[in-house]
Amino acid sequence: MNPAWLYLLVAIVAEVVATSALTASRGFSRPLPSVIVVTGYAIAFYFLSLTLRSIPVGIAYAVWSGVGVVLISLAGLVLFGQRLDLPALLGIGLILAGVLVINLFSDVSAH
Repeated sequence: MNPAWLYLLVAIVAEVVATSALTASRGFSRPLPSVIVVTGYAIAFYFLSLTLRSIPVGIAYAVWSGVGVVLISLAGLVLFGQRLDLPALLGIGLILAGVLVINLFSDVSAH
C-alpha cells in the first residue's frame, strides 16, 4: 500500500475524531473535548499535507470529504443518537459512490 493512502486514512480518522469532539465540546466550553478538537485537527491537517506530496489535491480532498461524511454520520448515530432520514442516507450513498468511482476508475492516482 502506498504510504500516501495510509496518511490519508490517518488524516480522515483524526478529522472524524476532532469533529465528534467538537460536538462534545459544546462551543469550546468543555476543556477535554476542546483539546481533542485542536489536537485532532492538527494531526488531520499534518497527515493531509503528507498525502498531498503524491496524491493530487482534488483526489485527496474528494476521498477525505467523502469518507469523512460517511464516518462522521456513523459517529453521530453511535455517539449522539443522531438519525438520518432517507434523503440524507441516499445523499451519503451517492457521496460514497463518487469516492468509489474516483478510486476504482480514475487514472489520476498516487504515483
